[in-house]
Amino acid sequence: MKELEGKVAIVTGAGRLRGIGRATALSLANLGADVVVTGTGRNPDSFPEDEKVVNWKDIESTSEQIRAKGSKALPVIADVSSLNDVQRLIDKTLNEFGRIDILVNNAAYARGPDRVPLLDLDPKVFQKVLDVKINGTFYCSKLVAKVLIEQGEGGKIVNVSSGAGKSGSAQNLSYNAACFAQIGMTQSLARELGPHGVNVNCICPGAVDTSRVDDVSKTDEWDKIAKALPIGRTGTDEEVGGFISYLCTEAASWIHGQSINLDGGGMMEH
Repeated sequence: MKELEGKVAIVTGAGRLRGIGRATALSLANLGADVVVTGTGRNPDSFPEDEKVVNWKDIESTSEQIRAKGSKALPVIADVSSLNDVQRLIDKTLNEFGRIDILVNNAAYARGPDRVPLLDLDPKVFQKVLDVKINGTFYCSKLVAKVLIEQGEGGKIVNVSSGAGKSGSAQNLSYNAACFAQIGMTQSLARELGPHGVNVNCICPGAVDTSRVDDVSKTDEWDKIAKALPIGRTGTDEEVGGFISYLCTEAASWIHGQSINLDGGGMMEH
């Protein structure tokens, strides 16, 4: 019997071919979990070239890969910054599988228009970054926690923050704010939900080669970032997804309320 057989996981933001969400969903499926994956219903015209080449279909394709591993999959288009959408997500999950055991809060606003100097930062963009990462984490955690408490069998919540949640940088105000908030939310949730047997942790990835960072990874700057790391290379979505799935196993049940760096040694002080 696989470690997570019989468990049901929700992974938000899991529609990209090269992304932490998809890699996490597949890693959980490898361990036997059935997986609900969300995305916002991206316009195919906006897909990266590698997705277009393979006729990628966002969360539908992620779901096909999950099923190929022998697990069940449920793709749900949902905006996690909408409480109504999150409630619909939970209802669909319970209707399909009858339970929830794992939540991975991975969704984030698309990188780009927020990475500008303070004086150029559009307040609407600032708010949207917070809406997705902070409100999304709040809504999903609140509604899933209710189910976990009622089930009375414990569970796992993993928040995907960033090294940007531990160290601020210029022209990154909204993302820094959102990621710092997720770390504080993780500690609060861990203290509150721990007595119910629910482990809550956070991961803080550094430079991971996903389509989210194509604006940097396809430039010479990416090589400089890699060479500056003690381990000498950037990370992969599979490495991050594998660690997230480990946090969802019983072997990691003594890890609680932590915000763990996954960054090739780029940050060792926190």
